[in-house]
This record gives sequence, C-alpha cells and structure tokens, in this order.
Amino acid sequence: MGWNLLFWLVICFPANIALLASTFYQVLILSDLESDYINPFDAASRINYFVLPEYVGQGALCALCLFTGHWFMFLLTVPVTCYHLRLYVKREHLIDVTEVFRVLNAEKKYRIAKLALYLTVLIVTIFRLLTSVTCFGSCLGQSDLSRSNPEAKLWPPQPFCLKVEISLCVLLTFPTPFHLSFMGLPVRYPQDPPLRLTLTAVYYLGIEDDEDIGNLW
Repeated sequence: MGWNLLFWLVICFPANIALLASTFYQVLILSDLESDYINPFDAASRINYFVLPEYVGQGALCALCLFTGHWFMFLLTVPVTCYHLRLYVKREHLIDVTEVFRVLNAEKKYRIAKLALYLTVLIVTIFRLLTSVTCFGSCLGQSDLSRSNPEAKLWPPQPFCLKVEISLCVLLTFPTPFHLSFMGLPVRYPQDPPLRLTLTAVYYLGIEDDEDIGNLW
C-alpha cells in the first residue's frame, strides 16, 4: 500500500506535470512563431531543448508502468512512446530551423494531441492518487485501532469463528410433511470479535390426535 501511494504521488504525478508543462510551452512557442512574435531560430532552439528530456521522461514512465503492473497506464502511454521512438530512430524528432514554417501546422497539431493525452493521463493519475491516499488512511486507522484494542476486529473481520444462538419453536399443526428451516442474520459488534449469528429453527410436526400430543411431551 505504501509503495502504491509512493508510485502515484512521488513518481507519476510530478512526471505528468512536467510532461504537460513542457508540451504546453512548446505549443505556446509555435503559436508565437505563427503570429510572428518570435524568430524561427529562437523557436526551434527552445523547442528542441525540451524534446529529448520529454522523450526520456515519457519513456521511463511508460516502462515503469509496465514493470509495476499498472496496465491501464501502460496501454495509455505506450502509443506515444512508440511514436517518439520512431521519430528518434528516423532522426525526425528535432525541428529544423530551415523548414520550421513548412511543418508549423503539423508540429502544432501533433503537440496539441500530446497535450490532450498528457492531460488525460494526469486526470487518471490524480484519481488513482486519491484512491491510494484513501486506502492508505483506512489502513492506518485500522492499525491504530488494533494497537489500542488488540482484541477488536474491524468489519469485515479476517477468518472468524461463529457464536451461534439457536431458538427452537415447536408448532403443533395439522399433519404436514417434516420440515425444518433456518433463518439467520449476522449482527455487527465492533467490541465483540466473534460474529454473532442468531438462528431461528421452525419445526413443523404432523399431529394426528391427542395421543400423539401426549407422546410428544
């Protein structure tokens, strides 16, 4: 439980914030270049500065999700990881200053799509982080209660024994087939470790005459 909280709080959350901020900054730079607020050389150099760190961080996060068994996060991030690897192998990961205006629209759409993906991953990370914090807090509460009262068991308990109370009601009726039924209802007693289960047995007897009643008693 502690490792799960550490994974989401210390590793995934800061990494996703960094990836989201880096991609958003690159989109802003491309928007400024499109509006002619910045020259192509500065735009290309600023964007290329963040490309390799983003690739390394995103790939490491994807591999970590794979090795730790977080399959949903792995499947969510593996497509962009494979695309990053393809761009790096083909040496197309950096923006060429001489062709920046030709690929401006494509690069901007590509980074906006990554921005949406990183935002989705961040939302999932926050949800899993809150779930881990809640579970970790519940475990701490159970541990504190167990230390304060070692005999107490929280609900639901671990393997328990039953303390059975049976109330038998004999009903004298017309001749009917033999029938025995049980009705049980568990009751929670946090101060009482065993689970108390009250059973009511109803026994129907076929009575034909007064002699049978006398024999019964």
